[in-house]
Amino acid sequence: MEETTWEQRLQALTHVVTHPTTTPTLHSQIFISTQIPCYLNWDYPPIFCTESPSTFPPLHLKWAFSLFLKRVSRLGAPKTSWRSKCPYHLPPPLVLAKGVEPAQWDDDKKREYVRNRLRRRRLGSDVNPLIPIVVPNLLLFSLLLWNPFPLDES
Repeated sequence: MEETTWEQRLQALTHVVTHPTTTPTLHSQIFISTQIPCYLNWDYPPIFCTESPSTFPPLHLKWAFSLFLKRVSRLGAPKTSWRSKCPYHLPPPLVLAKGVEPAQWDDDKKREYVRNRLRRRRLGSDVNPLIPIVVPNLLLFSLLLWNPFPLDES
């Protein structure tokens, strides 16, 4: 990425922003790989990378292995983000998260959606609020009474 000019970066960014997709076309992949040749963290293959072929493992093998690990870590589920959980966001997300229904724009359906959202339990666990305060304080107090590193004065 450091060897690219600002103009190439701007063209690549403009292309990605104006053509959002989870499955880029071959034309799009080749265009991005010519603009940013050695960027391994994308789904775009490093076709025109100028790295020397004598390095091991080869760049294409590294890219393929990193892509494989990304897909295996999701267990085959589509890649989702915070936008995927917002069905009423405009423009609508490309891939909805699991368990989220597509947006329905009738007034009754929107009211029902809001009521369901308000009825949900809050995120977090049901922990007594005193526990996160009392437990660390008890641990610190125990250090006052018990010296874990006694001085050996023999």
